[in-house]
Amino acid sequence: MFQKFPALRRVSIYMVLSYVALTLVNNSPLDLDNMWVVYLPMFITVYVFSRWLDSRFNQG
Repeated sequence: MFQKFPALRRVSIYMVLSYVALTLVNNSPLDLDNMWVVYLPMFITVYVFSRWLDSRFNQG
């Protein structure tokens, strides 16, 4: 199914990684006034990693 709909595969990978990252950050002891200082780099990293992971699945 994911071979037929590559966008669905990309979205699924991004959603899973984002959920895991958000859970880790929100359960961490960080107590910043502006959490976007953490969220923005986290989401950029998740996006780059999810694109790389998707390209690895696409090779096989």
